[in-house]
Amino acid sequence: MPVIKSKSKSPKPAAMIVLSFAIVIAIGSLLLMLPMSSSDGKFTDPSAAIFTATSATCVTGLTVVDTGTYWSIFGQIVILLMIQIGGLGFVTLVSFFNFLIRKKLELRSIQVASESMNTSGFSDVKLLVKYVIKISAICEFTGALLLMTSFVPKYGFYGIYISVFIAISAFCNAGFDIIGYVEDPFCSLTPFASDPTVMIVVPLLIIAGGLGFFVWMDIIEYRKRKRLSLQSKIVLIFTAILIAVGTILTFVSEWSNPDTIGNSGIIRKLTESFFYSVSLRTAGFNTFDLEKMNSITKLFSILLMFIGVAPGSTGGGIKITTFAIIIMTVLSVIQNKGDTIIMGRRIDKESVYKSLSIIVLAAIVVSATAFILFYSSNTAIAGIDSAYEAVSAFSTSGLSVGVSADSGIIARIILCLTMFIGRVGPVSFAISMSVNHAGSKNEVYPEGKMMVG
Repeated sequence: MPVIKSKSKSPKPAAMIVLSFAIVIAIGSLLLMLPMSSSDGKFTDPSAAIFTATSATCVTGLTVVDTGTYWSIFGQIVILLMIQIGGLGFVTLVSFFNFLIRKKLELRSIQVASESMNTSGFSDVKLLVKYVIKISAICEFTGALLLMTSFVPKYGFYGIYISVFIAISAFCNAGFDIIGYVEDPFCSLTPFASDPTVMIVVPLLIIAGGLGFFVWMDIIEYRKRKRLSLQSKIVLIFTAILIAVGTILTFVSEWSNPDTIGNSGIIRKLTESFFYSVSLRTAGFNTFDLEKMNSITKLFSILLMFIGVAPGSTGGGIKITTFAIIIMTVLSVIQNKGDTIIMGRRIDKESVYKSLSIIVLAAIVVSATAFILFYSSNTAIAGIDSAYEAVSAFSTSGLSVGVSADSGIIARIILCLTMFIGRVGPVSFAISMSVNHAGSKNEVYPEGKMMVG
């Protein structure tokens, strides 16, 4: 039987999304290299500037220099802008301003915006873009006000700046902080492990950003529609389950570890375990020394970071829905069902195939990164630590066990590439890099049989 091929245009939306992130990183890198961006007024090493710009734009949080002490106010504002742009998406922001000035978007522009926010249709793009901006503004403004009650009494006027910076960083799941300027460098939020306001507000901002704007729109529109979409139900259920699992496992595995939470009271142990579990949703903040965690804690942390948050959110990972589809596909096969069934709904084959592709590509990227980190590090590191840092970079989590700070030029390059792939998505990145964009959806091939299992 002959192969029937149909012509199709190259998938430009994926390439344009990749290009938009690359442009932001390039501009940010150039700005961070300038003397005005560093606190000592000197030019910054290109590798450090590019690494920081990539980490900020990809809302990761991995750093090779302390944000609060190394960068000037100008440099920190550049980083904050990149975090905001990277968290919401450059295409989303451009679409919003086009809508704001009542400029009609072309079909291609709408398609790019739809791809950027992981929406399936064009009709919801304008509404969703508006929700993205409104929800972000409300969450970040409210979070900053609440954090001021902790930071302003302690740091005065500078506490306002810290509150705004951390609120934006938390909502965008970035993990950057400037506490090092008034505390110890690279301390993250460890000085506030006993502060109830910080320990509650920051996780709530992380969760809000990680749910995804489509889910928020669905929740807000619930009064009109009287129902939630299947995606929203899956995201909400799996988010709660994964946070609970992470909290329990951290609480148990680090219970007697004096270098992490072992010397704390039971309430604080539970609070810090919850905070760490939420940070694993690709946020990057920490309240205890991650390098000194037990290996078993690092192991399950890798899995939770790898899963990540919801599609169309400010975070990364393979995404909750991808994980859910694969898990339910396995259960459907075990139950001898011909299709993947979730909550009484049949999931289309394309979603299943794409989910499988994402996991395989992600595993390849993470494995290659861990391998290179292990053999290119300036100091001897454990295999579990190289894997932890690799997954943290890909999932844009930003939690670090010290590998990034001690990395050489080769390790920095591979981490930058991994963060970039993790943020734009492995499939989108692969499509944008593909030379042959010929469509294959309408191609018909003879059926082949293979033995499996």
